[in-house]
Amino acid sequence: MNIKKRYRSQPELHAGALNDILFILLFFFLIVSTLANPNVIPLTVPKAKSQSKAKQSVIVNIKPTGEYILNGKSVPFDQLKAAVEPYILKDTAQATIAINADKTVPLDNVVAVMRIAQELGAKSTLLVDPKPQK
Repeated sequence: MNIKKRYRSQPELHAGALNDILFILLFFFLIVSTLANPNVIPLTVPKAKSQSKAKQSVIVNIKPTGEYILNGKSVPFDQLKAAVEPYILKDTAQATIAINADKTVPLDNVVAVMRIAQELGAKSTLLVDPKPQK
């Protein structure tokens, strides 16, 4: 008696195409997630044309006591505009007022000097410490 064993076929799953499909889906979701970001705030980032610093016509130091020092000379606030004006008129094209204030100085004092610069048609910059203290 010749009895042969029957071999039953095992069901197989061919997963060759599955890898390709998953790879394409991964790319699709990565691209879509970078395009749709509702929390982005559009900002305009300043860009420098050269490495040189702007020429500073006038430096105004503001002390925490409320004293204004213009190029090394103490000046009362009510006379500050008249004292700054001759420096600005020398170089009207690139007139800049650099404001150097301690962090304890009220912001109103800094804004007042910025307004004087605006009235005279000059740019105003705020000087800060490059290495903040901890």
